[in-house]
Amino acid sequence: MTDDAYLFLADGSATLLGTPVAAVGELTCLETPAVRAWLDAHGVTAASAALRLLPPEETGSIPDGVEKLPVPLSEEELIRLRHALAPGALAGVEEELLAYRDCTGERDALLSRAVAAGVPPHRIAELTGEDPEIVASVAADAKAGESRGRR
Repeated sequence: MTDDAYLFLADGSATLLGTPVAAVGELTCLETPAVRAWLDAHGVTAASAALRLLPPEETGSIPDGVEKLPVPLSEEELIRLRHALAPGALAGVEEELLAYRDCTGERDALLSRAVAAGVPPHRIAELTGEDPEIVASVAADAKAGESRGRR
């Protein structure tokens, strides 16, 4: 197994492997001189249906003899790639998990804003479903921050 994803040119036997690059969205690696030269050498563009992409854990399934190129992807690019490869029902659940991640990443800031706005901690816990102890902890941190700011 490699740490790199692979771009490859799908031939008749590899057409069901991977996902078209266009389905993954913008990829930083497509702008590198090495990838641009490889695409030019094979006469394809990033929009070509024959240009496919596989994540590191699946690159062993690329048949021998297929033109391929290892490419580094960011964590966000890998998430998008794996999501593009997921079956329909799984993709829907993954969308929900990504939305949850995005939402919870801002949790403490939102709880702090609610405390600063004067929403009582017990009401914040009711509205968010968060553990009351977590809300109380964030509220205490927010109040401590206000006290330091007034000095």
